[in-house]
Amino acid sequence: INSFVARTNTCGELRSAHVGQEVTLCGWVQYQRQGLFMVLRDFQGLTQIIIPQDEAHSHVKKLLSDAPVESVVRVTGIVSPRPPGQENPKMPTGDIEVKAESAEILNSCKKLPFEIKDVVKKPEALRMQCRYLDLPSFQLQYNLRLRSRVVMKMREYLCNLHGFVDVETPTLFKRTPGGAKEFLVPSREAGKFYSLPQSPQQFKQLLMVGGLDRYFQVARCYRDEGSRPDRQPEFTQIDIEMSFVDQAGIQRLVEGLLQYSWPEERGSITTPFPSMTYEEALADYGTDKPDTRFGMKIVDISDFLQRSDIQFVQNALSYPRGTVKAIRIPQGVRYLQNKDLVSLKESAKSQFNQEVVEIICRPDGSMKSVLTKFLGERQRSELIQLLNMQVDDVVLLAAGEHKQVCSALGSLRLQSADLLEAAGLALRDPTAFHFLWVVDFPLFLPKEENPTELESAHHPFTAPHLSDTSLLYSDPTKVRSQHYDLVLNGNEVGGGSIRIHNAEQQRFVLETVLKEDSEVLSHLLEALEFGAPPHGGIALGLDRLISLIVDAPSIRDVIAFPKSFRGRDLMGSAPDYVSPEELEPYHIQVSWPLAEKEAKKS
Repeated sequence: INSFVARTNTCGELRSAHVGQEVTLCGWVQYQRQGLFMVLRDFQGLTQIIIPQDEAHSHVKKLLSDAPVESVVRVTGIVSPRPPGQENPKMPTGDIEVKAESAEILNSCKKLPFEIKDVVKKPEALRMQCRYLDLPSFQLQYNLRLRSRVVMKMREYLCNLHGFVDVETPTLFKRTPGGAKEFLVPSREAGKFYSLPQSPQQFKQLLMVGGLDRYFQVARCYRDEGSRPDRQPEFTQIDIEMSFVDQAGIQRLVEGLLQYSWPEERGSITTPFPSMTYEEALADYGTDKPDTRFGMKIVDISDFLQRSDIQFVQNALSYPRGTVKAIRIPQGVRYLQNKDLVSLKESAKSQFNQEVVEIICRPDGSMKSVLTKFLGERQRSELIQLLNMQVDDVVLLAAGEHKQVCSALGSLRLQSADLLEAAGLALRDPTAFHFLWVVDFPLFLPKEENPTELESAHHPFTAPHLSDTSLLYSDPTKVRSQHYDLVLNGNEVGGGSIRIHNAEQQRFVLETVLKEDSEVLSHLLEALEFGAPPHGGIALGLDRLISLIVDAPSIRDVIAFPKSFRGRDLMGSAPDYVSPEELEPYHIQVSWPLAEKEAKKS
């Protein structure tokens, strides 16, 4: 750690065993007090430097006493034990200090826009604008170094233990049908543009056709998704593809990969990870990425209320896939205020167009709800038993179309958990890591803008479930896919699939089901005709995974130079304007009103 550089030790490694040694430290002035001592900081820690007071070292005293905070200095001195009673048990170097004998200011620091201390709260926009001043914080240093360690262990596991080949794929390519919007890059050929790939999907499949057998890459990916909170226009994924593999093989590989690379300080993870189908996840949790750290599962009470005279319930059950479901909020009366319940119901209405009715369990065990008048005493008692209601519990009930009801209650489940925890009820263990595989997704979904047309639930290269292959040609809406998502604590951290390796099937999906122009993918279709092996893979979202491991509030806290949520680089002011002269070789002109606005500026 000290090879090739101008120091003998870091500021975080000196201990009592070093007493008497002459050392040279390089770092930043963290703190200086009355010309008596200073604290020097580097990436590894802090060391207290005693500023000499004798006449022989007056130049050293002046130099260190006058050095502004955050100046970069090099200090040479003797390691000494701290005087009895002055040890600092909170510092790893708290038993020693370095008595300075010589010093050099390597660079003086001007007045800072904010203090570089973890305890000082800074606006995030200012932190990103001066990211180089935010990076020294303990938490960011820890996050980035842990990320580096995890990636290195992943490389070891894949390359050294399992024969994977690390291949870099092109960043300049052509647009891919379906999926997220891609960034365009102009070329010198008029009207022709490159696209920045949202993933190396096509390339990794072509590598399998080329017989590489096992590929991986720490891949940079790009998505032009506009203003989306906690998303980045450029991100990193651990991209993996294998030949002659099935879904279970990919899952075992990923479980072993995560177990091998998991940081020791975060405990251990148990494999194999549990698995549930997409339909089970939606029915029990109202989402395809369930947080299984806590209960509050959705309960289906359709059969019970089928016998009731409640009109809105009967209306809901009369429709195809009509259902009545509920979630139980434990101790909701005690921890939630009336305004919280109003907010939850308004949220269901505004986001999902779903009405919600509450049921409260009184101290005497009776029900309080608008539904009470429609239920006899025995029915009320049975409903309380069915929902496992305890005193002070609150139940939120919704009736309507299955997916809409489940999605609304799934959202209310998470919002309720946030409210309960904010009020002091511990539900989700922040130190727990609950991995989960979600499988058997639908292969296609109706387009939002035109429900009579279909789009890929994930991407057009996903293979149909083996037992549903015949349905692909007769009723594609009922086809399940060989897609699998990896979920951690309610966040999707990976997704992959077994791919279509038959050219005719791929062409049918593109042209007949999705109504896409297959000519855009002619290179891939042609490759599949030349002996493509069965293959599959997965991509792990590295930014999201690391942010969950370190419990960061945002993925921006695990990226060295992130973009703002609007996709801007606040430090370098990117994107930026380009002059007409620079655009000319690319056959591009900026149209009004931007061009006129810039002309006025100049």
